[in-house]
Amino acid sequence: MQSLHCEYRDHTITASVMPHPDSPLPYAAGCLITDPEGHTSKRIPMPMKFFSDLENAQHVSLAHGRALVDEQLDKGHRAF
Repeated sequence: MQSLHCEYRDHTITASVMPHPDSPLPYAAGCLITDPEGHTSKRIPMPMKFFSDLENAQHVSLAHGRALVDEQLDKGHRAF
């Protein structure tokens, strides 16, 4: 499975979707964030966010990563 990724505010965000094949909503959204120094976070899951469509789960995962980057850079909260 190929993961989507994007560059956002000098960070690389990679969708990290976990399959759950026996579930009616078989994809759990999450992301990895790599900072400008090259440090990559652990997988950051979206709590209780499951999707029926892989592509949708990946796009939501990237949006979640962008929000976490904004939170850390703009509000000073350590988000990852």
